Amino acid sequence: MAIRSSSDRPDTTGLQGPGVLTAYIDGGSRGNPGPAGYGVRLEDESGAVIAELSAPVGIATNNVAEYRGLLAALLWAVDHGLPALHIRSDSELLVRQMRGEYRVKHPGLQPLHQDARALVARLGRVTFEHVRREHNAEADRLANLAMDQAGQA
Repeated sequence: MAIRSSSDRPDTTGLQGPGVLTAYIDGGSRGNPGPAGYGVRLEDESGAVIAELSAPVGIATNNVAEYRGLLAALLWAVDHGLPALHIRSDSELLVRQMRGEYRVKHPGLQPLHQDARALVARLGRVTFEHVRREHNAEADRLANLAMDQAGQA
């Protein structure tokens, strides 16, 4: 299993300690499906911004865009050799699927979920936390910029 804990479910508490980054992720679509994009804001334990990522994903659903944001955050963490990452997302579906609480039934999300789990396996420890939209404003801002770009393409 890509996400490990003693109960075969990921630890859902926040990671703490020096060097642990938090990735705020968001994805959206105007039309569902429609022009879609994602935004990611990576912060250190003091809240300082380490990186901001965003990109259009073409015409897609909001759930696909959410997973694209997760994949971008995980790939960034792998590429930068992080041993741990805490993911915060306002997508309850994505968080519960990554925790193993919900099955991934939609065929369009299954390969994205598998890719995410493979990246999680390459990191030392990844936790997932659902946050309210108002606590994810910067990732939302970045996702909206990406959706603007997707709409112009």
